[in-house]
Amino acid sequence: MNAIYIEVSAAVRYWEDATVNGQEDTDGKLIPMKQGCYWVPVIRLADGQIMNWPSGTTADVHYKVCDQGEYWLRDEVKRIAKWGSFYVPDEFLCHGDTGYGDYIIFKVGESGLIQGWNVPTVDPDEWE
Repeated sequence: MNAIYIEVSAAVRYWEDATVNGQEDTDGKLIPMKQGCYWVPVIRLADGQIMNWPSGTTADVHYKVCDQGEYWLRDEVKRIAKWGSFYVPDEFLCHGDTGYGDYIIFKVGESGLIQGWNVPTVDPDEWE
């Protein structure tokens, strides 16, 4: 499987569990990549770059998802595999803390890079 990105579509329970540029994001109006009640970033696996992240914006994300997310591996053109569980794929979306399958946890720097990113191992048995 030649995945380049992970595409996230997570129904966030509490938007206020993130800060953007040091401000609590009470209703999700500050966080980039919000569409309705979903957070939909696309993250490059090689380095943890959130694609199309607005330059100069920082975020500390600690989103409770509670089995309300979908996650896809992508190549340059299309989705190639769907995460085979309702839980958050921790190895891909938790950097700096443990999410126990219920949380997306990481910090984003001004350039859109996830701090402390570790390149995840893609186990084909976990993807459909």
